[in-house]
Amino acid sequence: MTKLHFQPIRDKAPYIIDTILQAEEMASLGVVWQAIHLVTEELVVNVASYAYPDGADDYLDVEIIRDEGHITLRFRDGGVPFNPLEREAPDTSLPIEERPIGGLGIYLVRQFMDTVEYEYTNGENILTVMKKV
Repeated sequence: MTKLHFQPIRDKAPYIIDTILQAEEMASLGVVWQAIHLVTEELVVNVASYAYPDGADDYLDVEIIRDEGHITLRFRDGGVPFNPLEREAPDTSLPIEERPIGGLGIYLVRQFMDTVEYEYTNGENILTVMKKV
């Protein structure tokens, strides 16, 4: 298991994403790597953009667990409580120009991952995503 700790500043999002994707557990994921990349990017950018509107003691901890047949990423932050799973799925049947902005990223996270779970515990948002490999 790899444990990583970051200060989620929006300008540092590419560095954070690259660091996560270079963890030992990410080796040899094959086609699953693309889904993990998209999900990691979406979740890191969301925390960096929205979790800490007042800039207080911000952090993002990421745990990466790889076992026989699965890879799990757990994103933990102390930002504003937000359960992305309560967000209504976007209407993807509408033409792009008629769709409201926002919500598509979390929708894609749910589509690409086999399990997505959220909890708010001890003042922390904890989002766990798992993909079969």
